[in-house]
Amino acid sequence: MDSLWTLLSRIAALFRTRPLEASLDEELRAHIDLAVEDNIGRGMPEAEARRLAMREFGGVTQAREAYRVQRGLPLLEQLRRDVRFGVFQLLKSPGFTLTAVLTLALGVGANTTVFSMINGLLLRPLPVPASDRLVILGAHVGAPQPNYSLSEPLYRGLARQRGSLSTIFAFDSSPFQVKDGTSTQVIYGQYVSGTFFDALETAPLLGRTLNTGDDQRGGSPTGFAAVISETLWTNRFHQDAEILGRHMVIDNVDFAIVGVMPRSFFGADPLQRPQIFVPLADEEVLGGERSLIKFGKGAWWLNVMARLAPGATVQQASSQVSAATRAILHESVSDQAWIKRWIEERHIAFVAERGSTGFTYIRLNFQKPLVAVFAMCGGILLLACLNLASLLMARGSARQRELATRMALGASRRRLVQQLLVEGLLLGIAGTAAGLALAPAVSRLLVAVLLSGQRNAHLDTSLDLRVLAFAAATVILATLLFALAPAIKATSRGLMDRIKDGQRGTLSRERSAILPRILLAMEIGLALILVVGAGLVATSLVRIYNDSEGFDPHDLQNIDFSMENAGYKGGAVTTFYYDMAQRLRHLPGVTGVSYQLTTPLKGLQWDEDFSDTRGTNHDTYINTVAPDYFSTMRIPVLTGREFTWNDTSNSGLKIILNQTAARQLFPGENALGRTIHHDEGRKTSAFEVIAVVGDAKYSNIHSAPPATVYYAMSQDDPDSKGSPSYTAVVRTTMPGGPLAAAVRAIAAQMAAQIPSPEVTSMEQIIDSALGSERMMTLLAVFFALCALIVTAIGLYGTLAYATARRTAEIGIRMALGARRSQVAAMVFGQNLWIVMGGSVAGLIAALFATRALYSRA
Repeated sequence: MDSLWTLLSRIAALFRTRPLEASLDEELRAHIDLAVEDNIGRGMPEAEARRLAMREFGGVTQAREAYRVQRGLPLLEQLRRDVRFGVFQLLKSPGFTLTAVLTLALGVGANTTVFSMINGLLLRPLPVPASDRLVILGAHVGAPQPNYSLSEPLYRGLARQRGSLSTIFAFDSSPFQVKDGTSTQVIYGQYVSGTFFDALETAPLLGRTLNTGDDQRGGSPTGFAAVISETLWTNRFHQDAEILGRHMVIDNVDFAIVGVMPRSFFGADPLQRPQIFVPLADEEVLGGERSLIKFGKGAWWLNVMARLAPGATVQQASSQVSAATRAILHESVSDQAWIKRWIEERHIAFVAERGSTGFTYIRLNFQKPLVAVFAMCGGILLLACLNLASLLMARGSARQRELATRMALGASRRRLVQQLLVEGLLLGIAGTAAGLALAPAVSRLLVAVLLSGQRNAHLDTSLDLRVLAFAAATVILATLLFALAPAIKATSRGLMDRIKDGQRGTLSRERSAILPRILLAMEIGLALILVVGAGLVATSLVRIYNDSEGFDPHDLQNIDFSMENAGYKGGAVTTFYYDMAQRLRHLPGVTGVSYQLTTPLKGLQWDEDFSDTRGTNHDTYINTVAPDYFSTMRIPVLTGREFTWNDTSNSGLKIILNQTAARQLFPGENALGRTIHHDEGRKTSAFEVIAVVGDAKYSNIHSAPPATVYYAMSQDDPDSKGSPSYTAVVRTTMPGGPLAAAVRAIAAQMAAQIPSPEVTSMEQIIDSALGSERMMTLLAVFFALCALIVTAIGLYGTLAYATARRTAEIGIRMALGARRSQVAAMVFGQNLWIVMGGSVAGLIAALFATRALYSRA
């Protein structure tokens, strides 16, 4: 009880400082006055009596400190006084304070900006209950990184072999064509399995979620059901209270709205904001003839995740699904030869990974560059700390007499170091606050640039507790880095030396000090390393851009048509595309028009096995193209001819090979005029090779052009009931904006029921394919500029402060006849050696780092 009362009294004393200090001063004065009167009574003069009384009493300052320790909480009391004194000292030197805060703001702001991006992409959990119980399912297929796309049959097989997984669900993002009266609007949404909402355990805002009863081929007994987002409910339906049961036409199929999800819910992909959720099984209806479900085991397109069963761990789940790989394949696929090939040749094995943050493919591309740039930002923070350490050392030299006087009055070295650290902490807090104020705007700008090629992508970089905790840790670390060494150095000399030496001795020691010069050289060297690193990254990106893709991407526009549910059938589809091509050719600036099913470098691929003349299977990529495709793309035709509109299925099936495919399928032979037999499941088709063309990159800009065969668009099955969506390839000098307006006007005249075509330049597609490299380069250059600015500010502040300290010396030199140019040359020459030394050291370090990186590459 006494201890509690003592604690409470000490806490109360913190809020009664002034009256307690006044009482203490009165008591000390009364004690000394009594001693003086007693000495005077013994016959001493007053001055002698007071001097003896003060000597017998001891240090007044020490007595005050001892009393303060007894009456309150000494650490908090000292901290309060140190903060007040530190604020006074910083306000007393506004130039120094502004320089220090600006330097720290750049260093901390850069780190916080990148960390907020890392947090949004890699660390922030999904806003669903118990997100730490979610896992991502994938399949190792002979590569270090799992394949995170699975086919619909494999997902169904996994769902029947749960083991340690309570609920398995699948999803895939997709644009939907939603009719609004006579017009059609593209709205982004997701196909989701019937277990999707149950696994994510999020209640709807209105109505109900989708369930396994909705996820049936042909829809539920009551029809097709869909769930919409609160955003779509607000923007399109104006928060209609009678929204449940209303119908919405999606891809020419009538869906009933059964629920509305809250705005905070966006599913399991942290970068997507789907507006519509449609049952997975309905993809077979909406996709028409090009349905991915109809492609079965050959279409790997679904992201699959699961919720762990109670008590299960990620390691247990991964071990169980890996052990059950063979059983899952047999559960999913009836083709035994396919199963044998994937087990024995491709060594497929399912795997489970931690999924609390959800899954997005963008994470796979940007994870390593972000971590690398974050390490670079650590260099910027170190650079800022070196700058501030140099500046504080110069400032500490200027305050040596003040510190010596305080030590003579009884302050211990520990107290002075503590005071200087508090000043550094105040600088750190101010710089971090400025950096946090800048970080959101900078991160939003960087995200907008980096995700410019990603449709409907959104990265949340808002500040949360994790970012704030990182900023707090950064403050503490930075303060220790830039304030501790100067504080120890400023209090390291003896008291008498400081008082005796005077300013001349102090300045002499400053000019001969080694540590400040080393710090300045380190700053320059580190900044140079960061700049050289950014230059190497930028050079690598330019080299990739200059590498040949196998076609000419300049002045090449891609026009995406959404035709799956346009109502065209059989030959009418070919007629539509033919007429559209003729209309496009008459636009000003157009020199070539064709079509392609798969647009190069967009990450999409269609591959199957083709046999060579010896019966060996080769994985070969496929694309379907229209006449004039190779001349429009400027892919050289080495032998033979291009397709024509007369190359129909009735005239005999034709095929074109690229060089790599010709070498693989006809090794050492002339492929022109030869026949290729391709097993297409129920039938085997024979194709005549009519040309060999140059190699062109297909889905991956970093990979060599794969073996590729080209089918003729004009050979599509005339009895087909679907309307495949092709992409028009247009070579034109017309800018994208006017071209898009002209194409949409033509499409509205020819087929008003289809959505407005989307126009994308091939250069935009290449930019998107190089997203991670562009991000790395952009951030590296940005933070290299930050490093230069930090170095310039720090060097200017440090050298200007040190030079200002030599004002008296410079005045004496000029009074003795030195010219202004001579003084400037003297100061410049002394600092030039530091700059040259740091530059040489930085270049040598950058050279070794570059060689190390190239040796690992």
